[in-house]
Amino acid sequence: MTHVVAEPCFNCKYTDCVPVCPVECFYEGQSMLYIHPDECIDCEACVIECPVEAIFHEDNLPEEWNGFTALNAEMCEKDPPLPVITEKKEPMV
Repeated sequence: MTHVVAEPCFNCKYTDCVPVCPVECFYEGQSMLYIHPDECIDCEACVIECPVEAIFHEDNLPEEWNGFTALNAEMCEKDPPLPVITEKKEPMV
């Protein structure tokens, strides 16, 4: 199982969740962050840090955002790869 970054992150890209991740499984896209499903250890540390409540366990992902599970996986496997993000940055908003 894994956690998923969903729609509320789009075009805001808060990174409060990033420094608490013990396995550095966040990847930075142009408009939002993504969680690598094979690297996430389900510690849930990121969930409470997200100010826009954009991170969900895949089993609790709202139905209207089901596509974000596959999107997170796809974006983390892009070629060329997206950069891993490990430090907090200024948000887009």
